[in-house]
Amino acid sequence: MVNRILSMATAGIALLVLGTATAQADTLSDIKQKGVLVVGTKADYRPFGFLDPSGKIVGFEPELAADIAKRLGVKLELVPVVASNRIQFLQQGRIDLMIATTSDTPDRRKIVDFVDPNYYGSGTNVLAPKSANLKSWADLKGKKVCLIQGAFYNKELQEKYGVEGVAFAGTAEAYGALRNGNCVAFAYDDTAIVGEMLKPEWSGYDMPLDSILFVPWGIAVKKGEKSLVDMVSQATIDWHKTGYLQQLEKKWAIKPTKFAEEMNAKYK
Repeated sequence: MVNRILSMATAGIALLVLGTATAQADTLSDIKQKGVLVVGTKADYRPFGFLDPSGKIVGFEPELAADIAKRLGVKLELVPVVASNRIQFLQQGRIDLMIATTSDTPDRRKIVDFVDPNYYGSGTNVLAPKSANLKSWADLKGKKVCLIQGAFYNKELQEKYGVEGVAFAGTAEAYGALRNGNCVAFAYDDTAIVGEMLKPEWSGYDMPLDSILFVPWGIAVKKGEKSLVDMVSQATIDWHKTGYLQQLEKKWAIKPTKFAEEMNAKYK
C-alpha cells in the first residue's frame, strides 16, 4: 500500500514538472517553429506606426519589427495595439513582442520584461509658429503656453520655466487654441508633435526647442523569456551601433534626437 502511494506521488510530481515545463515553453523556439513573429505595434501614431493608403501598418516601429523577423528568418505579422490593451495582448500570448511607443517604467517591469538597452524614447517639446522665433525654453517665460490638463510636465514648465499655462481637456482644443493665437506654443509629447507636423496645415509651425523630461521606450516580452530578450537585445545594440535608428529618423522625418545620437556614440 505504501509503495502504491509512493508511486502515485512520484507520478504526480512527474506530471507537475511536465506541466511546468510546458507552461514555460520557449517563445523564441515557438516563433522559429511556426515561422512567424507576431509583433504588437501602433497603427494610429504617425510616423511610429500608422496605416498607409492600402491599410498596411507602416512606420518607424514596424521597420524595427521587420528587422527582427529578418534576423530570425521568419515572416512578420503586425497586430495593432493601443495603450489600453498592449500589455494584456502580450500577457495573453496574442503577440510575441511589443514595440509600441511604450515607456519603460519600474511599475511596468513588474509585469513584463523590457529589453535592454532601450531603443528610443520621447520627451516634452512645443509646437509653435516659426514666426515666434523661439530659441530656448527661457523664451517662453511669462508667455501663454497651451497645456493638457493633468500632464506630468505642467508643473515643471510653470515653476522652472515660468510659462503661463492655459490648460485644455484634449489635444484638439489645444491645437485649435494654438492656431487661433490664444497661446504662443503648445507643450506636448515630442513624438506626437512630429506626427502632427506631417499635416500640411502646420507647414508654418516648428518644434524649435531641445526636448526635455526624456522618458525611454522599451521593447517588451512576457516574463521569463530570456532567450527572446537576449536575441532582441543584440538586435537593439546593433541598431545603435550602426546608426540604423538615426537612418529611420531621417526616413520618417523625425527631428534627430540626442538619445539616438548618444546611443550611437556609446555602442559604435
